[in-house]
Amino acid sequence: MYVLILEDDELVGDLLETVVASAFPGASTKRFTLLQLALDSWQVRQADLVIADWNLPDGSGLEMIRAVRETGSDIPVLVISGRTDRDSILAAAHLGISGYISKPFRVDELHRRLTEIVPDHVALDQTVKNLEERMEAACNSAIQLPGEIDTSDVLALMQKRDELDAITLAENWKSQPALSAKMLNAANSASFRRSGTPVKTLREAIHVIGIAMALNQALALSLDIAGKLACPQLAERARDETQQALRVAETASSLARRLGDTPAPYYTAGLLSRAGELATLKVLQNHYSQGGAPSEPECIDTAITNWAERLGNRIKVQWRLPLDLRELIGAVYFLSRDEVSRSKLIMRASALQVSGRGDSPECHTLLRRLGIEGHKGAGSAE
Repeated sequence: MYVLILEDDELVGDLLETVVASAFPGASTKRFTLLQLALDSWQVRQADLVIADWNLPDGSGLEMIRAVRETGSDIPVLVISGRTDRDSILAAAHLGISGYISKPFRVDELHRRLTEIVPDHVALDQTVKNLEERMEAACNSAIQLPGEIDTSDVLALMQKRDELDAITLAENWKSQPALSAKMLNAANSASFRRSGTPVKTLREAIHVIGIAMALNQALALSLDIAGKLACPQLAERARDETQQALRVAETASSLARRLGDTPAPYYTAGLLSRAGELATLKVLQNHYSQGGAPSEPECIDTAITNWAERLGNRIKVQWRLPLDLRELIGAVYFLSRDEVSRSKLIMRASALQVSGRGDSPECHTLLRRLGIEGHKGAGSAE
């Protein structure tokens, strides 16, 4: 399935790609910010779904609709616009659109509308015949992990963490019961309990654990996709990958704290270190759900080996991760011998310890360069 998106607002365009990926796993998308470029592309390749804004720098999205209707009357077309007046809606309807959604829109409403207007035979993407083609398509489209909350939403909050407080976060997350439960559990755990009085509200829980940890708890929940994978083998592997990421996060943040660094960025990098593996498992589930071969352990291993890095790079770009965070994540997997960045040394040493290679020469060297005499328990919680 191929989706053409005509939207000049970069943030809205990113959101549209993410919602499309959630509604139609494996779909490929191409986004245009100018009407003429979209029209030229349409003449070369027609899309299975068109999503068009009304007001564009070089014209009106209605021209795109006219071009679509001249060549394919059955192709679903959804208009996304800030115009809410009756005359505008009627003008778009006169051209034979499939739906009209006003900005700002709700993600769940957009998701529902997309699944209503796209026929099942198109949504199933019958052109994708095998796993390799499905993986390749995923590498060239937006990827949506099926967690309880959207990872990109949490990462967006992280970018403005200095502006946040417990009241703002509690208001933002008040309709997320799973997230509230996770925050309360963290706040009432032994490591945070101080007075002996249980924490009962989301706002109080965020205040107790702090903004940085609250955001990381939300990030962890967004990456916990095991419960959303129907195939037992994939769900089990997702739990293993998530647990591995959590162990790296805890080890790296503990080591950073021991060395006098702020632990939160290390925790974040650790949590995100298995994003590619999780994305691979999600695509495998899509393949299995749409008639592909069952995912045996050796097939899962092969898919992760072949695709996790590419999918991980794709999703990091999609999430707009800062360069320094991407470099911390990359250090989990590889670090050059002449690397001098202490933050990267911490991440690599932590990853080696978690993977059972704490006694390796590489880990010994890294810990010595960090100024830690004995490597035993170097990353354990204090």
